[in-house]
Amino acid sequence: MGRVSTVAVAVVVALGVTACVRVKRPAVRPTAAPAGATLWVDPGNLQNRDLLNGPWGTGRAPEAEATYTFVERKHTGVNPGMTVVDSQGQEWSVKQIPPGALDLEAKVEVTLSRVLSAIGYHQAPVYYLPKFTVKDDWGTHTEVGGRFRLKDKSLKEVGDWSWAENPFIGNRAFKGLLALMMVFNSTDLKNNNNSIYEHRVGDRVERWYAVRDLGSALGDTNRLGPYKSDPDAFEQAPFIIGVTNNRVQFAYAGYYERYVRDQIAPADVVWATRLLGQLTDKQWHDAFQAGGYDEETANRFIQTLHRKIREGQAIQRGN
Repeated sequence: MGRVSTVAVAVVVALGVTACVRVKRPAVRPTAAPAGATLWVDPGNLQNRDLLNGPWGTGRAPEAEATYTFVERKHTGVNPGMTVVDSQGQEWSVKQIPPGALDLEAKVEVTLSRVLSAIGYHQAPVYYLPKFTVKDDWGTHTEVGGRFRLKDKSLKEVGDWSWAENPFIGNRAFKGLLALMMVFNSTDLKNNNNSIYEHRVGDRVERWYAVRDLGSALGDTNRLGPYKSDPDAFEQAPFIIGVTNNRVQFAYAGYYERYVRDQIAPADVVWATRLLGQLTDKQWHDAFQAGGYDEETANRFIQTLHRKIREGQAIQRGN
């Protein structure tokens, strides 16, 4: 009787344990694509792309000498900022440089937005102003500048999208985008940094999937307190460790490494870095000038980017 009871208990326990085991979900999985949804479009001749003014041109740029009307302070993120309105009633989201210039996310965001848009990835209109004038309840005064993002009438933000579940998982443009994030050492791959936009062109509405906040990059990928916009850290951080089972192993230590671990093939990296490799030196310098960088700092970042591009293009299929 004792033996039978023991066996019965063992069976019940085993069944209970089995029932409690959760099947491990894949790191990423596709979802159905809404009508008109795109992440990337073929940029055509890259050397015709304007990286100084971006895809929205000078017509959407903020006026450096204008006086902006204060609406409200920024409530999220680590950088100060505010929402302002210009004389034409256009609304701008301003991400400012903190006191002491201890965080330069605003510069990085504008620069990388220029690069991504040039190679075919959708971007909202963003610009950099070193300073601007604002009118609020205390009068008119000069504020430290930063990234200006326009709330354009043709571009309606309707939500965010997930790196782990989206309609583009498995295709070359999505995996190439992740490879680009590794080139840039982007560490803040939060879902709420990604936006879905409805872009209206006449009577046609396109659904854009875009990476919006790109500021946590061009440094290292340490999980705690990663450096951003730091040419020393960017130069010293390795890029690719190797290739295993036809999957690239990146030297990425950030919190979101699950999105790229065993996900990206060498061909994806080659595709992405070949796109970057088509940009001219002038275009690279224009992108950094758009972000407010001085020439010496820009040169250091560009040299490191060129090295990573060469490394990505040379990657070989591994076992």
